[in-house]
Amino acid sequence: MKTTLNGTRKPCIALIATGGTIAGVGPKPDAGAAPSAAYQSAVTPADELVSAVPGLSGMAQLKTEQLLQIDSADFTDERLLLLARRVAALCDQDDIDGVVVTHGTDTLEESAYFLHLTVPSTKPVVLTGAMRPGTALAPDGPLNLLHAVAVAAHPSSSGRGVLVVMNEDIHSARDVTKSHTMRVNAFTSPYGPLGSVVEGVPRWYRVVARPHTTASEFGIGQIDHLPLVGIVTSHGQMRSESFDAWTSLGAKAIVYAGFGGGTVPLALQPALRELGAQGVCVVRASRVGSGPVIRNASFDDDACDSVVVDDQNPPRARLLTALALAKSYTAAELQQVLWRY
Repeated sequence: MKTTLNGTRKPCIALIATGGTIAGVGPKPDAGAAPSAAYQSAVTPADELVSAVPGLSGMAQLKTEQLLQIDSADFTDERLLLLARRVAALCDQDDIDGVVVTHGTDTLEESAYFLHLTVPSTKPVVLTGAMRPGTALAPDGPLNLLHAVAVAAHPSSSGRGVLVVMNEDIHSARDVTKSHTMRVNAFTSPYGPLGSVVEGVPRWYRVVARPHTTASEFGIGQIDHLPLVGIVTSHGQMRSESFDAWTSLGAKAIVYAGFGGGTVPLALQPALRELGAQGVCVVRASRVGSGPVIRNASFDDDACDSVVVDDQNPPRARLLTALALAKSYTAAELQQVLWRY
């Protein structure tokens, strides 16, 4: 272990790179192309990301590895399981004090939530990324990475669940979502961030009340696969064939991202009842993106054997449902899980 001049040990942080915009490369700003919009994702390797950020070496001892080099839109459930197993294995090492994952922003919130549910460790796990590639006129990746390492290295970050650090804000993986296509402050939480990074040090203002990490029943050591769970989003002129497509692929559950509070159009209600009769679990969520869905409100969940989310958005509901089905939970047990987490 490396030590500082006063003899105290530097925290040892494992940095896992998976690609994304933070590793993106595009035309130079003076080449006549848009400096941020036109670029190739997942190009710059992990060691170059680190070397481009002055101050990282003085903050922590870093152990970098390139687990994946992909656009985060290409994350599959198999790659998600790979990431969770690697993060959990690193957290189990006595010489590792925390983990930072660089990740593309398109699915960063999903990976963060999955780790929040499956990595049974109190050690800080922090995800970060960038809205602009490193070749942009004002890239945000270097500062985001610096802050992510600062948070992961700080002892106050332990036991708070998986965190997302972007634009000086520290979000809980349970809440955070990408809410803008381009701005550097794209990541927001409906209840506000947990804290902020101020002068390189985390300041905390709230805690997460729902189970996570060591209190979760979905430790990655118990999960060997994720059953197929689909999402169908509501819109005008919906057709039931959208559900049929998922069942033909063998989906064990379908998250219905309904209107408003999970409203089901009259024309689709027989189709959802038929899914329940076939043993395909219907999970009613909302396309709004935040706020609870109330059981048996505007739809007879009891008759359909369907379940409702609490305030999980559809992508989170998909992951939580898949984890519950991986443990062979019944619809009634899944309902309790959705309310509890």
